[in-house]
Amino acid sequence: MNGIALNFRNGNLARELKVFSWMAAVFLLAYFLPLGNPKVNAAIQEAFKLLQWYARNHTLACVVPALFIAGAVITFLSQAAVMRYLGPKSPKLAAYSVASVSGGILAVCSCSVLPVFAGIYRLGAGLGPASAFLYSGPAINILAIFLTSRVLGFEIGLWRAVGAVGFAFLIGVLMAFIFRKEETERIAAEAVLPEPETPPRPLWKTATFFVCLVAFLVFSDWYNPGDVLVRPQSGDAFAAVSLQETHDEVVFQLKEDWSGHLAGEKVTLAKRDLASVEEAQTWVIAIHHWKWWLAGAMGLAVVVMTRRWMTAEETKEWMHNTWDFAKLLVPLLFGGVFVVGFIGALIPENYVASVVGDNSLKSNAVASVIGAFWYFATLTEIPICEALGKLGMAPGPMLALLLAGPAVSLPNMLVLRSVMGTRKMLVFAGLTVVMATLTGLLYGAFAS
Repeated sequence: MNGIALNFRNGNLARELKVFSWMAAVFLLAYFLPLGNPKVNAAIQEAFKLLQWYARNHTLACVVPALFIAGAVITFLSQAAVMRYLGPKSPKLAAYSVASVSGGILAVCSCSVLPVFAGIYRLGAGLGPASAFLYSGPAINILAIFLTSRVLGFEIGLWRAVGAVGFAFLIGVLMAFIFRKEETERIAAEAVLPEPETPPRPLWKTATFFVCLVAFLVFSDWYNPGDVLVRPQSGDAFAAVSLQETHDEVVFQLKEDWSGHLAGEKVTLAKRDLASVEEAQTWVIAIHHWKWWLAGAMGLAVVVMTRRWMTAEETKEWMHNTWDFAKLLVPLLFGGVFVVGFIGALIPENYVASVVGDNSLKSNAVASVIGAFWYFATLTEIPICEALGKLGMAPGPMLALLLAGPAVSLPNMLVLRSVMGTRKMLVFAGLTVVMATLTGLLYGAFAS
């Protein structure tokens, strides 16, 4: 009894120390933040702008559908099915291969893949296949590879495609190997579980339900690559990429010199100063304009299937599980995006380009670390790398940034820590940085 009480007190102590650490950090920040410094004030404003952009463009369209998918995974997928195909004892080649490419259909950012990862991991998926899925979700999608090849060149697009698939597979294998003792314990724990109950509905119904859920996410978060022709109220029109839109302003990255600004620079224009913004006419844009109709059709199908195939108790449990994931993930995501916006405003792009101007080990490592901590929304890493390339970024570090940037970020790490623990989070991020560095170094030698 005394041992139980001691463990309980130790558990409470750990939680209270965590709460105290957060309170102390906020206090010290509020106490010492130099608000009189113009750069700090500008950084705070940029942090809120990035947070608003994230809320307007990614929360409802991507994070919320992903939360519902995560809740549905816990509620409607049988643990036996997950263990059979992605569990620690599942066939290794098939499990890692499927996980390494399946995330690519989501086309989501490093934050939005987290709810789905948390769902399959908590349901019993092996750490290796789950980690492969975690990397492949934001790092691999057909549109990203296509745009990388078109904007940055075929060679780097090909290296990114091959590197991303290989990374996902290798990261999964290494995560399972490094934490093999814990995986062995998980297998032993699963062996004493009671026999799974007979599924309440046929497999085709469950599969159709999840296909429509994922299709809703794909269409609702269908990304506009942002190639536009901007016509201001006064002055000449210019070609640009639309990077970030808030309530009152739009941030453009110039594709040509304009009004004293060089190609590759970012300009911020108030919406009231814009006469028109004409989008490029491509099939991607065409789908983008229809995305809410397509997402709505998938959402309606999900509602119909839920009413016809699911019991009221199951639906209630689904909503409960979704809410649990939201409470766990959303505050950390918002906090991480705010911090990234604040720090990013203090580090100018020309400085970043200056420290990654060659294909050395140092330059590739710096690019990988920057990519690992920064937040890149889906596909925005491409115009950012294009601008950095014009400022002098070398090919090797550019590939390293493309491989590390979309896969992990500070918000991503904060959430991963709460889902899989500090050690696993650090190892996952570390493997991503190391492999991106080595691949960038190899590509840099090849390109030069």
